[in-house]
Amino acid sequence: MSASAPTLSTDDTAAQVLRKFRVVFNAIRSHFRDLEKEAGIGGAQVWALSLIHATPGAGVGHIAKNMDIHQSTASNLVKTLLGKHLLTLTKSVLDKRSVELHITPEGAAILSKIPGPFEGVLPMALATLPIATLDRLNNDLADLTLALRADDEAGSIPLANL
Repeated sequence: MSASAPTLSTDDTAAQVLRKFRVVFNAIRSHFRDLEKEAGIGGAQVWALSLIHATPGAGVGHIAKNMDIHQSTASNLVKTLLGKHLLTLTKSVLDKRSVELHITPEGAAILSKIPGPFEGVLPMALATLPIATLDRLNNDLADLTLALRADDEAGSIPLANL
């Protein structure tokens, strides 16, 4: 006769899930706290800076798309980085309505001090999961956000800003 795992109650299972959320949130918070201590700027700013470093001349839309944030949030990140002299902004030669962003030597110096991942530990970890796991997680988290009656707009706020 083999020993089977004891059946957990709903309360026990909910407590285990809650603990796992705490572990995830603490890993994210620790990463961004360490990043900010090392870089002197916030995690979302580091990620935006790294995107421009990787794609010189890209604009605000590039940051918004790659960080999966609202255009106005990306614009605010750029304004902050410009104010700290970590980026420069020039009008596009081809289209005067668009701007090109470039990292400054000060911005590059900040990135050189940071081991990464620039986008944060959660996006990196999610990228390693099989698609079937991501699909299940997506569906289950959709159920959770419904139960929370959460605002979907919050999904466009970078985790580093929470």
